[in-house]
Amino acid sequence: MKNIENILDTLHLEDLNNDAHPSIFDENENYNMLIIRLPIIGAQENSKSFGFILTSSNSYYYDQEKSEFREFEDKFRTIYKMVDRSVDKVIRSFAKYQDLVSDLEENLYENNTDKDFLNSWLEIKLQILRVERMLLRTTNVIDEFISFHKDDEDFLINEFVDIHEHLDRIMRSALLQLSKLDYLYSFYNAKSNDKMNKMIYFLTIISAIFLPLNLMVGFFGMNTSGLPFSSGDNGTFFVVSIMLSLALGASVVFRFYKSRV
Repeated sequence: MKNIENILDTLHLEDLNNDAHPSIFDENENYNMLIIRLPIIGAQENSKSFGFILTSSNSYYYDQEKSEFREFEDKFRTIYKMVDRSVDKVIRSFAKYQDLVSDLEENLYENNTDKDFLNSWLEIKLQILRVERMLLRTTNVIDEFISFHKDDEDFLINEFVDIHEHLDRIMRSALLQLSKLDYLYSFYNAKSNDKMNKMIYFLTIISAIFLPLNLMVGFFGMNTSGLPFSSGDNGTFFVVSIMLSLALGASVVFRFYKSRV
């Protein structure tokens, strides 16, 4: 163990101590460093990084809590088991996002959305994007790791290819959920625009009916002499009759225009 610490670069030791360090496979003369960063879904921590040092004959895991290296009895199998267990947890926990997107979709189709729809939509999309970006880099690093060790006799190529396939499956699922979220946003905007168009349509009808009435009220409300019907006893009746006739005529014209359209 002491020998590993002696040959390890100081910057690499800082990387191993960083629990949020991105995935990386760093080739060096005396050793190689592998850091795998995976998302943690449904917990306060967003991610967790696992650091390994591989020499020509052995491999070591860096325990961040104890700040010490742990030597493995075999070079690759324990690394595979640790990473595989963590990837399986990601696969199981990612179903949470699939359920959230499905609930969002169902509520939107059933018109049960509330004012927090956009906030919920944005929060889910940001979380899935974070997972997708993280797994994209991790998948590339696993690919580099496989390419570097594929010719080693004791390398578990099938096992690490299986890990790569699992990560790729989660990424495809994340991209699918992101596509569904984009579709839901477009559908939500279409429904909102439809509601807005109906409201504007209703206000236009009201304006078309009451605009002549406002004109009549303004005309007969002028403080000038010689206005029609101002000298007789039935002036108000005639004015009201004209206003009702205008409103009725505007309604008939609108219904006729609407039937033609």
